[in-house]
Amino acid sequence: MKLTVELGDRSYPILIQPGCLQDASVWSECVAHTEVVIVTNDVVAPLYLEAVKAGLDKPGRRLLSLILPDGEAHKNQATLTRIYDFLLQNNLSRKVVLVALGGGVIGDMTGYAAATYQRGVDFVQVPTTLLSQVDSSVGGKTGINHPLGKNMIGAFKQPVAVLIDPTVLITLPGRELSAGLAEVIKYGLIGDADFFGWLERSMPDLMANDAAAISEAIYRSCAAKARIVAADETEQGLRATLNLGHTFGHAIEAEMGYGTWLHGEAVGTGMVMACSMSRRLGWIRDDVYTRALVLIGQAGLPVEVPAKMTPDSFMTHMGRDKKVESGQLRLVLLTGLGQAVVTADFAPKALTETLREACGGVA
Repeated sequence: MKLTVELGDRSYPILIQPGCLQDASVWSECVAHTEVVIVTNDVVAPLYLEAVKAGLDKPGRRLLSLILPDGEAHKNQATLTRIYDFLLQNNLSRKVVLVALGGGVIGDMTGYAAATYQRGVDFVQVPTTLLSQVDSSVGGKTGINHPLGKNMIGAFKQPVAVLIDPTVLITLPGRELSAGLAEVIKYGLIGDADFFGWLERSMPDLMANDAAAISEAIYRSCAAKARIVAADETEQGLRATLNLGHTFGHAIEAEMGYGTWLHGEAVGTGMVMACSMSRRLGWIRDDVYTRALVLIGQAGLPVEVPAKMTPDSFMTHMGRDKKVESGQLRLVLLTGLGQAVVTADFAPKALTETLREACGGVA
């Protein structure tokens, strides 16, 4: 299966194909560079690094690899500097291509390094988690976390290709699979009621990591993301709807410490909160909220905020959200199943009551 992110002369393919990681013919179509650096982590490297090397290796090519520590806690300036150090110490030129082999953390950091090393080099996304396959690898958002906010330092940098091998998900822990399903569910909630219905019927197969169901979910999610990115590459309007639940979720991640809750887990709970607030405003029916709550729970995701969270802690972190404009907090909310808006036009009381309810009535 193949999709294209239509961005004029910066368009690029998304290939969804079992075994593509080690397929030399696939690699030859998207990487002609003589200098290649594979950036991965210490969890993925033992599983898939040699396969990717086999696909990329050819006479006359300088092929190097850098293995970083795994986890959201390492998505920071110190780890980014390790990438720069490696590139400089090996005298790599502006003609190098970086290959991001890993989940969203590796993809975001490698992409940001590619955006900034010698003012920009090419990179390829090779996502190995469901979350990165359906979301973060597509669209060119790159960056690192700051102690005061998630993904607050970064750049838009489109890859030259996205290579997705669904078979790598065989080694994905169940918790990571559920985290990825949060982003899959998001596409149904914000723009495709039919897809949401398919997810309701298919969730048992998805939770069982059924190959056909997973491939279908990846394809439909990437197709949705590609359409949105093509229409709004730098998130001036439509693309912001992809952040359903993220403003609440990022607050959980920051307060709990990056990596304590997986990104998808925090987004799952954040989507429950966004749906709750949408219902409170009278924008969606009770049954839409209930269906969302049930499906998120069936995906193995938390639907309640951690006990540590308070309305004040939410507001502190949400005040730093990238969607804040002129001091006004904007949220992604639903006006129906498959219909989302980005708005600051909501009653403040609805947000206050949503936070209070989510935090167990804590004022």
